[in-house]
Formats: sequence, C-alpha cells, structure tokens
Amino acid sequence: MDFFERQRKVRATSKWLVILFVLAVLAITAIVNFVFIAAIATRETVTPQQLVTLSIVVSGAVLLMISAVSIVRTLMLRHGGGVKVAESLGGVPVPPMPTDPKLKRYRNVVEEIAIASSTPVPVLYYLPHEPGINAFAAGYTPADAAVCVTQGSLDRLNRDELQGVIAHEFSHVVNGDMRLGIRLIGVLAGITALSVIGRMLWYTGGGRSRDRDNSIPLWAVGLVVLAAGWIGVFFGRLIKAAVSRQREYLADASAVQFTRQTSGLTGALKKIGGLEAGSQLHSPKTENVSHMLFGPGLNFSALYATHPPLIKRIQVLEPDFTPANLEQLRQGWFNRPPDGLAEDSRMGLAQAPAQQAPRRQLNPREYTAAVGNPTAASYHAGRRIRAEIPQQVADLAHNAATAVPLIYGLIFDRNENVRQAQYQIVARHHGKQMADEAWRCAAELVQVDPSLRLPVASIAFPALRGRPETELRQVLSVVGELINADGRIDIFEYCLGTLVFVGLNEALTSGSPWKSRRQSLASAQSAVCCLIASLAQTGNSDPRAAAAAFQAGISVAYPQARIPFVPIKNVFELEQVWPVIDGLEGNDKATLVAAVVTTVMADRVITLEESELLRTVCGVLHCPVPPVV
Repeated sequence: MDFFERQRKVRATSKWLVILFVLAVLAITAIVNFVFIAAIATRETVTPQQLVTLSIVVSGAVLLMISAVSIVRTLMLRHGGGVKVAESLGGVPVPPMPTDPKLKRYRNVVEEIAIASSTPVPVLYYLPHEPGINAFAAGYTPADAAVCVTQGSLDRLNRDELQGVIAHEFSHVVNGDMRLGIRLIGVLAGITALSVIGRMLWYTGGGRSRDRDNSIPLWAVGLVVLAAGWIGVFFGRLIKAAVSRQREYLADASAVQFTRQTSGLTGALKKIGGLEAGSQLHSPKTENVSHMLFGPGLNFSALYATHPPLIKRIQVLEPDFTPANLEQLRQGWFNRPPDGLAEDSRMGLAQAPAQQAPRRQLNPREYTAAVGNPTAASYHAGRRIRAEIPQQVADLAHNAATAVPLIYGLIFDRNENVRQAQYQIVARHHGKQMADEAWRCAAELVQVDPSLRLPVASIAFPALRGRPETELRQVLSVVGELINADGRIDIFEYCLGTLVFVGLNEALTSGSPWKSRRQSLASAQSAVCCLIASLAQTGNSDPRAAAAAFQAGISVAYPQARIPFVPIKNVFELEQVWPVIDGLEGNDKATLVAAVVTTVMADRVITLEESELLRTVCGVLHCPVPPVV
C-alpha cells in the first residue's frame, strides 16, 4: 500500500467516524427522550402536543450540548494540539541540551527518523512518572506534532527497540492518523459529556425530594442524563476500538519497512508483555488518548480494546513466537528487568553511525519506490546525516533563543557586502543583539556541508515553534527580505524559505497556508508543466538535456498529451504552483510525485539543488521523501 493510498484510507475512516458519531448521537437522544416522556406521559394533565414540544426541546438540548462540546474540544486541540495532549498527561518537554543519556538517545532517534523521511521534527516530551512502556504522537498536522514517550520506554528499551517504537509513531504522523486521533478526541468529548453533566445533577440534587408542583426532582434528571452519558461512553469506546485496531497493524508494518528489521519492534512489544508495568499509564486522562498510544494504556475488555492482542501483533512479525515464550521472558525479567542503555553497550548500538552507513550509488528504481514509503536505506541515511551535523550547530538548533538567528544565518550570503545588508535587515526588525547572533550562527555554518543545511533547519523547527506567535510572523517576513537582499534567488534560499513558510503557517494555523480549491491533474496542467520545467532546468544546464528531462516527466503526468518544453524565467514562478498542487486529490498527487521523480532521475543523477527542490515539492504535498545517499 503506497503513501497516498494510506492517506485515502484515513480519509475514508474519518467519514466512517462521522457516521458512527451521528448514530451514537441519535441513539443517546432517543434514549433520553424515551425516559423523559415515559416519566411525564403518566400524568393526566399532559397533552400529546406538550409531549411533542418536550421531545423537541430535549432533543435540541442534547444535540446542541453534544455538538458544542465536540466542536469546542476539537478547536481547542486544533492549534498546538500535540503539546496540549502531552501536557495533559503530565508530559515534560525534553530540555534543549539534556545531560541524561537516555534523553539524548531519544532526541537523536527522533531527529534521525525525521531527517530520513524529510518531515518536520516534532516537539519532544516524556512522561517521567510512567514506568510502563508506551508512546504516542499527537497533533493536527506534521508541523504541529509532538511525540511523547514514557520513562519506562527510556529505561527499558534499547536503541533498536526505541527506534521501532518511534518509527511506528512517525507512521501515524505522516499518514494522517494524528489528525484522525485529534478529531476522535473531540467526537468522544461530546458523546461522553452527558455522563459528566449527569453526575453533577445527581450530586447537586441528591438530597432533594419532589417539590410541591410534583415536578421531576433534580437527582432523577441527573440519573437519566448519567445513564445516557454512560451509553455515550459505551459508544465512544466502541468507536475508538473500531477506528484504532487496524491502524496499529499498519503502523507496525510501516515501522518494520522503515527499519528493515523486526527485532526492534517485536523486542519492544515483548518487553510490554513481559514486564509487570506493561504499557499501562496512571494518568486520569489516559482514556482520552488510549486510541493514540503505542500499546494499550488501560485494561479494556476485548470489545473495547483499542489495540490488537499483544501476542498477535508479535506473531504478525515473528510467526513462531508463542505465549509460552512470553512467559519465559516474564519469569527471566521478574527480578532483573532489562536496562536499555546497558543493552546498547553490549550490542554496540550506541556507536556513531558515520562509518557504518557509507554513501552508496543511487538506484533510481529504489529511490522512486521510497518516495512516500521510507525504507531502511532512508533511515541509515538519516542517521548518517544527523551524525554529520556538528554538535555546536545542533545545540544552536535545539535552543529556542538561537533557533531564529540560526535560520537567518543559514540564509546569510558568503559575499561580505550582501551579508552586511542582511545583517542590517535583521537589526532593523529585531535589534542589534539578534543580528549579532545571526552573524555568529552564519560563521558557525561556514564549515557545514551544504547538503546538511535543510536538515539543520529541520532540527531547529521544534525550538522555532516555541517562539511567540508575533515573532514567528515577523520571521516569515524577515526570511523573505533576506532571500531578496542580493537581488537573486538561489535554489537553497528559495527551498528553505518555502519550507519555513509552509511549516510555520501550519504550526500557527493548523491548516494549509493556501486556500486551495480541489483540482484535477488536467485542470492543473499549467502549474504542473511549470513545476516539471523548473526541475528539468535545475538539474540540466544543457537545454537539450533539460527538454529531455521535461518530456520524461510530462509523459508520466500526461501520457496522451504533446506539450512543448517552455523554460521558466526564475524560480519565483513556482509561487503560483504550490496552491494548485496542494489542492490535487490523492491519486493525482501520487501521479505528480511519480512525474517529478522521473524528471529528476532522467539522467540517473540527483544534484543537491534537485534534491532540495524535490524535498520542497514533497514538503508542500506532505509526502515523505528519502534523503539522497
């Protein structure tokens, strides 16, 4: 199953979620109506018209309350939802420069996977008081995401196992499961809200009896609402179970494809089953996010289970594994639970990978297949790239105080006169201190390989997101001025500016930076031709070679058409392309990605400029793309 097919299935699941929500609301409304009408209909003074009026009022009140709670809860989580979910469970952000080796390892693994899939690095949290092994990713978009692991995951998992768990969570990030998870939280908040209101009415009216006009006592109303609320809880748990189980199998499969070894993921699952703490969470808010967790956070019956049985998840990856094998592990770990860092040392997993993953000849077929479907080669490349980023530069990227000047420093030109003009731009908007810091960052970046510039920006993104909204909007403006300071635009500057624009806008608004209308590939022909022409020119200085690359890509996008190659005048023509391709449907996006990759691979070589532009295209489409190795 390819990337766009997985996203289509997520959208289909979202439609089913709406249907299940409507059915649950109708059932709750019908039950509340029945109880109220049954209680009042026995009175001699009640007319049929009054019963109809009562039914309308009760139905309206129930529908309004459920809808309002669902909408408000979803809107609350739409902006910064990943961070809010993590903090609601007691999550603590990973510090910019952690001294704990477990937190360092956690950050490195996440950044390696993000670089390998060319996705924004999420904000990192951990649950310091949770001994169980668990993790989750939450957020409305990849640019809004947070990843959170328990202390048990940090303590008990070795690097391979932690890598498998994080790869599983990244599958949820790139495939759109996170947005579905946030919507599910909103839906469930509405249909379970009646139970909260019912308890309040029950306690408020518990000591009161019927008043003189023989009206229904408050405690009785509370009892009815509470009963309806528990019906909502019942339906809510069923909906979570129906939506979640199959997605966990898919995420497991994606994690194995990404890491190209099952032992990491199965090792984590075995430790969940073999250790006393399991994957349970102690937070009272656990049920709200149970469908988003790596392992079951609560002990539900099979009917309500949000995850497939643990032994089945293991057997899908390791068919010969039996419950007896799990019991043996449980007995062995009872007195001596595993230590993840100690296992790393014994297995040699803590070593730097720079020598272990050498650069290799690019295989066009493999690379094309890996777009949208990151593989083990992608991960090894991501780990190598992360290891090549100098530590002092990584420290600048992780620090919220230096993330903004670091982005500016990436754009600062090597020409002294241009750099001075850019310094003045930063000083005018932010002051001399920020301009000095940007100058210092630019000096640190001089020795950094050009291929590492976009990965450096990627790992700076979580710290960048932590700045105030007004400052981030100012950053968007300043980045544009810095790029235009020398009167010319190179590919790296344009790509960095576009990725910052997309990422920050999505982080600020939790939506696309463009109001894109739905497009077909046919209606988007002009924009697609402009994009493919740009890629063809970027990788080929010879006009004939550029024309050949253009025709190779066009033959994939429009196999029946004869379209002449018209070179673009400058890269800014792509500004009109992004809103159009962002509005393409899933199948058309898949075709476009294939056409773009075919154009780039026409000469079987990907230059740095081509890879940066390809990454930008896939960034706009939210499609993972492997780094060039």
